[in-house]
Amino acid sequence: MAEEDKHNKTEEATPRKLRQAREKGDVPSSKEAGNMMSVLSLFLVAVLFFPQLGPMLAGVLRRVFENAGQVRIGEDVQGLNDLSQVTWELSMGMATVLAPVAATMLLAAVVGILIQGDIVVAADRITPKMEKINPLKGFKKIFSLDSFVEFLKSVAKVLVVGGISIYIAQLAVRGIWQAESVVPHAILPYIGRYAALLLIIVTILLVVIAIADIMWKRFQWLKKQRMSIQDIKDEHKDTEGDPHIKAKRAEERRKRSRQRIKTAVPTATVVLTNPTHFAVALRYENGVDEAPVCVAKGADLMAAQIRKIARESDVPLIENKPLARSLHAVAEIDEQIPYEHWQAVAEIIGYVMDLQRNVPRDPPQGSALRLFD
Repeated sequence: MAEEDKHNKTEEATPRKLRQAREKGDVPSSKEAGNMMSVLSLFLVAVLFFPQLGPMLAGVLRRVFENAGQVRIGEDVQGLNDLSQVTWELSMGMATVLAPVAATMLLAAVVGILIQGDIVVAADRITPKMEKINPLKGFKKIFSLDSFVEFLKSVAKVLVVGGISIYIAQLAVRGIWQAESVVPHAILPYIGRYAALLLIIVTILLVVIAIADIMWKRFQWLKKQRMSIQDIKDEHKDTEGDPHIKAKRAEERRKRSRQRIKTAVPTATVVLTNPTHFAVALRYENGVDEAPVCVAKGADLMAAQIRKIARESDVPLIENKPLARSLHAVAEIDEQIPYEHWQAVAEIIGYVMDLQRNVPRDPPQGSALRLFD
């Protein structure tokens, strides 16, 4: 049955499914990225810090040994205080010298996480569960295909890195044998150069492995998150049927509508009303608009809002019940009104323009200037 369900999951996971997986802490994770950054940090320490830190560390230890004969350790509590003072000075000296190394290692660990893309802190992953200590499940996990692949990958890395290390060690030893004379103080820098060479080669190898492993882990994760057609239908049903989501979407639409009419209505030339059930805001600029354009429309509460903004913006309100009802039904926002209404609206706009020019005249038939609600 599980195998059949696996074969049915042929569809790519939806954003909601991927988001839910991440919230549970289920994200693609590659150990190779951490291994790569660890070796890279060792390389940086060996190349950038070791030449300076080596003498500094030797200096700290030298001071400890030089002052050993001058340190007096008392008895009882005083002896403990004297011993803690010596230990504190040694610890602080070592910490000061090794702080750049620790910071580099820590930074490498953080970068190893960041390059994988997903950073999730989920309580579900650390919550104690009985199934996590089930011996049978643990046995199956140990002998699973993924574990076998990881084992082969680890063996291959050990063999490759071991082979490279042996080859470079042979080069280093051969160089010493072939040298006519070897000065003791030159041995350490000589070994350091070959160690740096080994770290460079291993780092490049691990970079290639890490990139391939990150891509493979992400491919496996996306494959595991695949859904069946029925899963997608159920998710769509759950999403669309959720009353909280519906209410949130409706509120978002109302919010966008309120924001729109606040900016659109003041640009209108006239607002046609029903008078209370419908309101349609029309804009017409001579020489700009070929025909009147609907900039806002609404019914009931939305119509009241349009009328309120129109009054605040000194936009004329004209009552024409049949025309307002018809335009509300057929006019589209930011589009010209239908051709069959051009003549009726043109008469109303002409009347409004005459009022603005202080030319007294009667309103068109069936229309009236509304001075209050």
